[in-house]
Order: sequence, then structure tokens, then C-alpha cells
Amino acid sequence: MNERLTKVKTDSTQFWKSRTKKQKGSIIGTVLGVILIASVLTYILTRTTMVPLFTELSIKEVGEISEVLTAQGTTYEIGPGGTNILVPEGEVDTLKVSLAAQGYPESGEINNSFFTTNAGFGMTDNEFEVIRLAATQTELENLIKTIDGIKNANVMISLPKKGVFVNDMSQEASAAITLDTEPGHQFSSEQIATLYNLVSKSIPNLSTDNIVITNQYSEYFDLESASTGSGSTDTVQGQMEVKKTIERDLQRQVQQMLGTLMGQDKVVVSVTTDIDFKKENRQENLVQPVDEENMAGIEISAQRITETYTGSNPDAAIGTPQGGQATDNYLDAGTGTGDGDYERIEETINHDVSRITKEIQESPYKIRDIGIQVVVEPPVRDDATSLSDGVRSDIEQILATIVRTSIDKEAAGDLTEQQIGEKIVVSVQPFYGNDATSIDDNTPVIPWWIWVIGGILVVVIILLVVSLLFTKKRKAEAENLEAIEEQRELFVDDINEEKETESTVRRKQLEKMAKEKPEDFAKLLRSWITED
Repeated sequence: MNERLTKVKTDSTQFWKSRTKKQKGSIIGTVLGVILIASVLTYILTRTTMVPLFTELSIKEVGEISEVLTAQGTTYEIGPGGTNILVPEGEVDTLKVSLAAQGYPESGEINNSFFTTNAGFGMTDNEFEVIRLAATQTELENLIKTIDGIKNANVMISLPKKGVFVNDMSQEASAAITLDTEPGHQFSSEQIATLYNLVSKSIPNLSTDNIVITNQYSEYFDLESASTGSGSTDTVQGQMEVKKTIERDLQRQVQQMLGTLMGQDKVVVSVTTDIDFKKENRQENLVQPVDEENMAGIEISAQRITETYTGSNPDAAIGTPQGGQATDNYLDAGTGTGDGDYERIEETINHDVSRITKEIQESPYKIRDIGIQVVVEPPVRDDATSLSDGVRSDIEQILATIVRTSIDKEAAGDLTEQQIGEKIVVSVQPFYGNDATSIDDNTPVIPWWIWVIGGILVVVIILLVVSLLFTKKRKAEAENLEAIEEQRELFVDDINEEKETESTVRRKQLEKMAKEKPEDFAKLLRSWITED
């Protein structure tokens, strides 16, 4: 067997050495291509697509359903948050039917159907009131969840106890509601008013003043704010909402821009604003010239009078004006006897100016000041100088543009570059708060396809070894069979089993003579031959 393995190895080595480089490259490329295709096909054909079976379950329900699936031997996964269960895509419908037959998912809620399925005698008044209150809360929760933007709702109702006397009924009911809203959904004032009306009309003696509605972020939905309009600046709460909205929008804008440049987890942005909520209504009556450069208006009418006289008496051309002073250009038209020249020009022009009436209503708020604080993590975490000055200058220029375009020009005036720079802070610091969840980027990660190819090669090597061992075993068995057949063909009956006769005794004697005395045995044969 070792000789055969050596021969195979020698033949393989000679075959490989006899190939050219191009042939060797073709062989290696073919082998790698086959392995790659086999790995891709194996991955595609063997992967399992997991899809949600149930979503938005409680932790208790997820645990119960997981135990049932484990008992059935079904493969499943728990989704992010522990509220979703994922199963293979081809088993979704079957598992839904099977689990529904077993009563899963079991919400544990009591609704109005309880009274139709469990109606009977033996229930006390206290038990009935407890069940009725639980059913009312469940039905109200289902009613609230039909509103767009609400995923789930929890309702707690407090009803006054019925007293013996009429005066004991002066207490009013109250309700506390917690909503699980969809991320980013903004409720309109009509939706908030609808929520209050639904709850108020569903419970007897429940006024909207005794209803408290909040979401999962502890943000209250105030009916008064909804009635006065969303974003109203007439109240302090409305002004704070407007201020918060402006700061949030600016922060998101800066975060998105710098996050795209540096990475979302490399930038932290904080925005503070100073808002002027002073309202002003004024009327302006302006009178101004049309031609401001020459301070002239529009000519609406003009009159020009021109008089001339020519005479032969030069002394008559000199007269005395009404003021009693003689002038060269004033002629006495009454004499008429002298010679001279006379000319009078008179112009009357009527101008009109622009009359502007403005009724101005100022905006409900103005941004008087903005402060933007940005903390950036450098590319090399512990080296603040790894962030180039050019990148830092670009960040400051971006923030300066946002500040310049956001601040009200009338409230702040013309800002210089130094004043804008004082409103911007860019700090380069490592983020130590991410140490618990961060992963070292320098840690080498082996690609998954290398593991796949390595696994395939290991399997191929194992198959080759098993094949060689199996071939070796079969050859050994074949050789043993051949030896057995040869032994059968050359089988001679045992002499000891022969019967002792005169001929056998003589033959044994001759054999013994041939072994011990071959010369005498040869002479005996010659004598027998000569006698014949």
C-alpha cells in the first residue's frame, strides 16, 4: 500500500512539473472557481429566511410562545427588543394556525365578549363592577388604537363609589392614559381634541379636566394648547414649544450635515436660541420724493410765461423796480418812448411726492441670538491633531453660515465675523462614553467567505482520506480473496488422512530415501529404468 501511495505521489508530482505556468494557472483557477460556486450555492440553498410570526408582544407572551415552539422543535429567533418572534418563512402560516388553536398569543385582556361567554349566576356585585371596569378599559384602548400614529394604549379609569345618599354622588370620574406613539409622529390639534372627546363621552361623569394623556416619552397632550392652536405663542407653554422646535430643527440640520461628513457617531451637536416673542402692529404714513438723488418729485403741471421788448431809446431800458433799485434787466413798460431790450420769463411747476401707507404686523417671534456647540471625535481617537485644520475650518464656516442666515437681521443688526465666531464652539475630543459598546476597529476580522472556503476544503480533504482508506480496505479484501482462491486451487489432501497400504508405505519410504539419501535414490531410479 505504501508503494502505491508513493507511486501516486510521484506521478502527481511529475504531472504537475510537466505543466506550463498557463496550464497551472488554469487548473488552480478552475479549482477555486468550483469551490467558490459550490460555496455560494451551498449558502443560497441552505440559508433560512426568517420572517416575523408575531410582533409587539409582551415579554411574558414571548416567553410562553418560545416554550411552545421549543417543545414542537421549531427553529425561531427573538427579534430586537424582545417583543418579536421570527420563524422560517415557509412555516409562518402553519404556526399561526397551530398557535391560535392553542390560544396564543394570549393577551389576558377582558372585553365585552366576557359577558357573553361567562354569563351566569353566582357573581357578586363587586366582581361584576371589577370585570365591567376592566372590559370598559379594554374597549377604550382598542378604540384609541384606531387613531393614526398610536401603536398601543393603556387606560386607567377611576370611578367614584356609589354612596347611599344623593350627596355622595358629587365625586367625578377620572382617567389616565398612556400612549405608545409611532416615532416622529406629530399629532394635530384635531386629533388631540378627538382623544379627549372619545374618553370623555365613553365614561359617565367624566369631564375633560379630569383626563390626563401622555406618551411613552412623558410628554403631555394638553387640550388647552390644542384648542388655541398648535405652536401658539400666546402662552408660556406655546413659546417653549416654539423655542424647542427651532432648536431641534437646527440641531437636526447640523447633525445630519456633519454626521455625513464625519460619521453619525463622531459628532454631538447642541443648539441654544434666544427668541423674541414680542408682537408689534404699526401703521406707517410715509412721504418721500420720487427722485431721491435730486430730492425731486413728479411734475404734474407746468406754466411758462415769456415776454420780450425791443426799443430805440437806450435810456428807456433802465427803470426802477418796485423795490426802488435799478437793475439792468428790468424795463419800464409804461414809458414806451425809449429804445432798449426787455425780456421776462416766469415758470410755475407743480411737483407731487410719493405718499406710502403701510400697515405692518410683525412676526410672532424673532431669533435674536443663536449658540451652536459641536463636539467632534478625531479620526485617531487619542490624537486631537489628527483632525486637520482645514476640516475644522470648514465646520466653523458651515456653522457660521447657519448662524448668519438664522438670526433676525433687525434684532441683531449686521454681525461681524468675530461676533459670529463667538456664537460657535467646535471642540475636538474623544468620546469615552462609547467605550462600553464600542468595538476595536483595528481588530482584524476574517471574512465569512474564507471560513466557508476553509470549511469546504476541510470537508473535501476528509472525503479524500475516507475514500483512500475505503479503497485501501477494498484492495486488501480483494487480495485476501485472491489468496484464498489460490489456496483452494493448490489444496492437497493431507497424507495423514490416507489409508496405510503397501503402495503408500513404499511411496513414503521412497520419499524418505530421496530426502536422506538422494544418491541411492538416483541409483535406484536408474536400475528401474534399465529394467524397463
